[in-house]
Amino acid sequence: MSVRRLYHEQPSSFTFTPDNKAWAEKEISKYPPGRQASAVIALLWRGQDQEGWVSKPMIEAIAAMLGMAYIRVLEVATFYTMFHLHPVGKYVVQVCTTTPCWLVGSDDVVAVCRKQVSPRQDTISDDGVFSWMEVECLGACVNAPVMQIGKDFYEDLDGPRTEAVLGALRRGETPMPGSQGGRHSSEPLGGPLTLTDRTLYDGSTRHNDGPASSDAEAMQSSKGASDREAPVQNPPGAAT
Repeated sequence: MSVRRLYHEQPSSFTFTPDNKAWAEKEISKYPPGRQASAVIALLWRGQDQEGWVSKPMIEAIAAMLGMAYIRVLEVATFYTMFHLHPVGKYVVQVCTTTPCWLVGSDDVVAVCRKQVSPRQDTISDDGVFSWMEVECLGACVNAPVMQIGKDFYEDLDGPRTEAVLGALRRGETPMPGSQGGRHSSEPLGGPLTLTDRTLYDGSTRHNDGPASSDAEAMQSSKGASDREAPVQNPPGAAT
């Protein structure tokens, strides 16, 4: 992991909004006395949600709320890459460039980000709408390439589809998350290939014409695999 440091320009102060402060106090109350530090990730996440990034004054304020040393909260903020330690755009575009996405074209997604947002990662676009970064696996390898924007995932990307998503966001629209190629969930690109016979589901086909088992029969334990499959042993000296 690369070294993560706080941004060189910091705001003068940080305070939670009244609603977020009430939420934070409720979150802290979930833990017994002396265990308030357990809420540190939740409070940092809420602070980032409010400000867009984690600043030094925010870390100091959260440390005071939780009775923690400043360095302990700093350790958490700098360890977890989900915390942004520098200002970001309104939308943070996280592009997966791990092997499965790279093999099917994540370079094209990165190229669009360099063109539409900024040539450099972690740089806010001129209009303040976007910043982007490369990230490790986002867990949607079957639908690669994929990028995450906020809490939404956009899958089955290529250059034009990425441009369409960013363009919609820039216009104030909300593009539909999920596959940008039209497929449902993670089914094959050409549609389902197995279990396509509708009679399997509409009740028109019965695959067992025998009588149904009674409740008592169904509850009886069956033989273990070792009992069913073990060969019969002949007694010693018996002919084989």
